[in-house]
Amino acid sequence: MDRSASAHVDPFCQNSLPPPEQWPELLPVPGVDYPAQLNAATRLLSDTVARLGRDRPALLTPHEQWSYGELLDAADRVAHVLVDLGLVPGNRVLVRSPNTPWTVVAWLAVLKAGAVAVLTMPMLRQAELVTLIGLVEPDLALCDSRLLDDLVAARDDVSPALRVVPFGGSSEDDLVAQSARWPTGFRDVATAATDVALLAATSGTTGRPKVTMHTHRDVLASADTFSRQVLRAREDDVFATSAPLAFTFGLGASLIFPLHAGATAFLMERATPGELADAVARHGVTVLSTAPTAYRAILAEGKADRLRSVRRLVSAGETLPRATWEGIHEATGIRIIDGIGSTEMLHIFLAAADDDIRPGSTGRAVPGYVATTLDDEGLETPPGVPGRLAVKGPTGCRYLHGDRQQVYVQGGWNITGDTYVRDEDGYFWYQARSDDMIISSGYNIAGPEVEAVLLECDEVLECAVVGLPDVERGQRVTAFVVPAPGAHADDRLAERLQQHVKATLAPYKYPRTVSFVDELPKTTTGKLQRFRLRTSVLGAPGAAVAGPATTTSGSSS
Repeated sequence: MDRSASAHVDPFCQNSLPPPEQWPELLPVPGVDYPAQLNAATRLLSDTVARLGRDRPALLTPHEQWSYGELLDAADRVAHVLVDLGLVPGNRVLVRSPNTPWTVVAWLAVLKAGAVAVLTMPMLRQAELVTLIGLVEPDLALCDSRLLDDLVAARDDVSPALRVVPFGGSSEDDLVAQSARWPTGFRDVATAATDVALLAATSGTTGRPKVTMHTHRDVLASADTFSRQVLRAREDDVFATSAPLAFTFGLGASLIFPLHAGATAFLMERATPGELADAVARHGVTVLSTAPTAYRAILAEGKADRLRSVRRLVSAGETLPRATWEGIHEATGIRIIDGIGSTEMLHIFLAAADDDIRPGSTGRAVPGYVATTLDDEGLETPPGVPGRLAVKGPTGCRYLHGDRQQVYVQGGWNITGDTYVRDEDGYFWYQARSDDMIISSGYNIAGPEVEAVLLECDEVLECAVVGLPDVERGQRVTAFVVPAPGAHADDRLAERLQQHVKATLAPYKYPRTVSFVDELPKTTTGKLQRFRLRTSVLGAPGAAVAGPATTTSGSSS
């Protein structure tokens, strides 16, 4: 990577990159080639306004609408404020806010000023913010006025000199009020395409977040691959997602992809799956991205018909059970695009759309990416043989300070931590997270395969299958089940679920323990935290036992 054209005055990110020999191989891709000087905010906003005009709707909420011209003016004014506050290119700006128009404004303004955006999940609390601040060493923080308390407390703990600027409130130093004093028009910093534009924390499925580094080039590459070539985003699209903007899945779905296409982003601060489905119908959403659990909940609430006007449904974050795919398809006629992406890769790199979809498969490599499966020695496994998913493309993993870089990047490949089977046609079939494979009595058992069978039962709303220590078998296949509304969580249901798995899969895969819980532990992005299930305490008082099955009331989280 040529750093000679860098516009960064603050070298923090450049100095925090892992050694070049530990980087993944970045593939040259036709249509994903950019000039040496590139500011992603210029491409996404200023160039879109120049191409399509100022009056097109850019942002939509349940209560307001912003045009592209209004968004550009607000971002320019905030960029002026950032410079006035002493920000220089390469500084990090932490942004703490739910999905609101001013979050989008702040992110764009940070990039316009040549700084590095660090979006944070609004649900993070003081201890988690302390960790993140210690990692990214922000020079400034912009915070929704409703979320100040935890951030200020974290600031006082670890970085007392950090300036926190609120927005959306009534204080004199409020960012919105400050920006109103500045003129429109801002000359975007001519950053290098290879300058870091954003730092993104992983969502912590293993309990310890890492921070990934992505450049201005990466931001556009995610749009010029998945969005342009799989979603085939259009100017008349209205994008929506349940994911926070701080999650790169949400950043793509609610900011990068719609602005890149000249489309509209519909923003909701929070919504249950049922509320999300209602909003989709009410506001004319055409591209919806959410997690498999949300689609299943929409089905359970009888609201799948609210999705019928949608052009594209996207699922990511967890593997999409075939039963859920088929349920949505039967109710709406829409074929869900299942995909896998990662914070390390920025967005989705395996997917399939339209007639290319094979239900139950995650799809094929997104145009611009290549993927395969490797054994533990780094050799390619044949079709039909499980292996570690390995990916290369125009984006790739670069951890801040090289934290565990050599675990994720090996031989130029990005090793995602997932076990897949690749078939003869290049489709990939998910087996499990590599560290979630259950080994019981010498058999390898993929928990998600058992979960998919359990989810075929109407009495199961959600479930997770993990291996717990067992003296006789090494690991005991254990199912944590959230019953559907109206289902009786008792020993008879546990036995029926076990028998269903036995009748559908090889008998050794059935869950020998079934524990009923109120909810499953998840990250703020909706990913199951199976490690928390493995360490949870089973056997609540009054547990009912039916043969090998255990039913437990209460929550495992």
